[in-house]
Amino acid sequence: MEGIFGKTGLILSILGALLVLEGIPYFGFPRAVKHWALVLQEMPERTLRILGFVIMAVGIVLLFAVRSL
Repeated sequence: MEGIFGKTGLILSILGALLVLEGIPYFGFPRAVKHWALVLQEMPERTLRILGFVIMAVGIVLLFAVRSL
């Protein structure tokens, strides 16, 4: 049984978990987050795009790996 919201509930649960994970650095290490924000401003856009693409690719591979278990 999928519960009241079905797949919507799963998506909202995933979004909630993502928000918790995103908030951990701001709560636990605010000074480091400020430092990294300054470092990111100095990085070229091309480097940030490549970094973003690599992070998304790793996430997609991880999702497919977990779904195939």
